[in-house]
Amino acid sequence: MMTTTQRLLDLAAAAPACHDEDLLRLLREASDLYQQGLEDWRRTVAARFTGLPTQDLAAAATAAGMPCDASQDRDELLLLLALADWEMTPAGLAYTEMAEDAARRGVCLIPEE
Repeated sequence: MMTTTQRLLDLAAAAPACHDEDLLRLLREASDLYQQGLEDWRRTVAARFTGLPTQDLAAAATAAGMPCDASQDRDELLLLLALADWEMTPAGLAYTEMAEDAARRGVCLIPEE
């Protein structure tokens, strides 16, 4: 069974040889996997910080380089912490590079208006 990370790395490796619709298809799959991986990681982070006061979560998010403010609730802060970690994983880095390369080639998941 292939993990999310393995599949994202495979998609990122295949992306340079793809163009237009094929690249868009790979990017869609990679985006779905990225979101799935982020959600899985958010649950891990939430379990790690169970019982930590919201104020301490905000301080941890700030220390991780994620801007936050006192109005954000616990779930938002946990997502920020998860995102800070997830973006630095091999899967997160591979997706970011893949999306940036696709954008340089004019392929993006968000249609231009």
